Amino acid sequence: MKELKIGCCGFPVSRKRYFSEFSVVELQNTFYDLPRIDWCKKIRSEAPEEFEFTIKAWQVITHPATSPTWRKIRGKIQGDKTKYGYLKPTRENLTALEKVFEVANALKTRIIVLQTPASMPYSEESIRWINEFFENAVSMAPKNLVIAWEPRGIWAEQTTTLKQLLEKWNILHITDLFKRKPVHMPKGLLYTRLHGIGKKEINYKYKYTVADFEKLGKILSEPSFNTGYVMFNNVYMYQDAKFLKSLLASYKGFTVT
Repeated sequence: MKELKIGCCGFPVSRKRYFSEFSVVELQNTFYDLPRIDWCKKIRSEAPEEFEFTIKAWQVITHPATSPTWRKIRGKIQGDKTKYGYLKPTRENLTALEKVFEVANALKTRIIVLQTPASMPYSEESIRWINEFFENAVSMAPKNLVIAWEPRGIWAEQTTTLKQLLEKWNILHITDLFKRKPVHMPKGLLYTRLHGIGKKEINYKYKYTVADFEKLGKILSEPSFNTGYVMFNNVYMYQDAKFLKSLLASYKGFTVT
């Protein structure tokens, strides 16, 4: 029996209401500016014991300082800003990753999401530095923590290279299942982030249809996994996540939470 955890990327309603309706959330504020540890402990204590927090890793690790998202950073960034982002194995990135692990520990997080931008170059050099980054990340990571990666742009299309890197370091591959299948799912885990359907990779204003959900149900029936995370990341994520929960509850072979 496959377990499906359905939720949203961020809180579309009050935390109290959300906790009563879903079993998982992917925190987004952790991407823009790392929260204080006392805040993490506070919301962990607010949530039911079985509720799960996944976190989107701090943007300084994945996005360069030229990224417009950096404008939302309130705190002072230490060191050389040019050495941040793109999963480079720099002291700056690895120090930032240590701070992400501290946040994960306070939240009792199982999965950390690294989402790299479409601007990240694909080359022999970038393959080398990403390989070195994951070597360090895996050695630093707390026991039982799963590191997951959602590449965008040209990297998302490099199936062979991705498979080699992900399998080598046992990194969970995140995709939008409406666009592509994951190439590596360690520990029997599946994690999909749904960004809307359209000509481009992302269409946040898209509202999923019943036909879309039925298609997704068939897709989820195919991969061999034990626990799947279906995380909506669109304007209508609250409505869509609730509808999918009710729909898949009637499917055989799924336990939906």
